[in-house]
Amino acid sequence: MQHTQTNINFYLDETDKKDMEQVCSQLGLSMSAAFTIFAKKVAREKRIPFELSLDPFYSESNIRYLEGMMDDIKSGKAKFSQHDLIEVE
Repeated sequence: MQHTQTNINFYLDETDKKDMEQVCSQLGLSMSAAFTIFAKKVAREKRIPFELSLDPFYSESNIRYLEGMMDDIKSGKAKFSQHDLIEVE
């Protein structure tokens, strides 16, 4: 079975590219080889080979909670008290 190669073009932040080039170089890989390894692993496992998650801080429910807290603060409904773990100067 003969394999043909194809080009894939995409944009990457310049700093991310330089950081990746440095890591690849330390591993003895080209960026092309690293992306090929990634593509083969995705194809073989039928998944992204690492965990992807969103920062729960930015979840819709937390944003609503924070907005509600801000409303309470602005309206004077929020009650604050000194906490023993916080040193007051």
